[in-house]
Amino acid sequence: MQAFTAGFILSFSLILAIGAQNAFVLRQGLRREHVFAICLVSSLSDAVLIAIGVSSFDVVSRLIPWLAPAFLYAGAAFLVWYGWQNFRAAIKGGQTLAAPQTAANSLKKTLLAALAMVWLNPHAWLDTVVLIGSVSTRYDDGVMFAAGATLASFSFFFALGYGARLLAPLFARPVAWRVLDGVVGLTMWIIAASLVLE
Repeated sequence: MQAFTAGFILSFSLILAIGAQNAFVLRQGLRREHVFAICLVSSLSDAVLIAIGVSSFDVVSRLIPWLAPAFLYAGAAFLVWYGWQNFRAAIKGGQTLAAPQTAANSLKKTLLAALAMVWLNPHAWLDTVVLIGSVSTRYDDGVMFAAGATLASFSFFFALGYGARLLAPLFARPVAWRVLDGVVGLTMWIIAASLVLE
């Protein structure tokens, strides 16, 4: 359960940061447009990338023992930088998110956009394959770590997609984004410190 919990917390913390993919899912939820399909495609794509990361780093770390620690420290450095970006966004403020008032897109066009948000997004690859993959090497049970990370992805995307209507009034206010960015930044720094200290 320790590996499962660690995978869940790391994945959830990384995915919580508002980026292109999350904003897309949130907007689709606000519009109530193809929400289930978008959440499923986003979650399954993350699951595939997480599986690639966990399985690849496990194999590679056995062949090249120094590679996993190198990526682990690089991942910690990335988390520090990423946390700082969130703190800067919290200080700067000014973000809001509103549903665009345009005609609904076809399911095909919407799914292609959702796939592009994941598979053409270097940030998604960095989070899932590199960061989650490298951290997973610290646990004996990589399968449980991946399962926890995958559950976090499914939980987050479906909660975001279907909870968007409830969040709309909240995230129309810039202060909500500042609080969210601050919490995400603090979480990133805590994870980075735990990686280095352990």
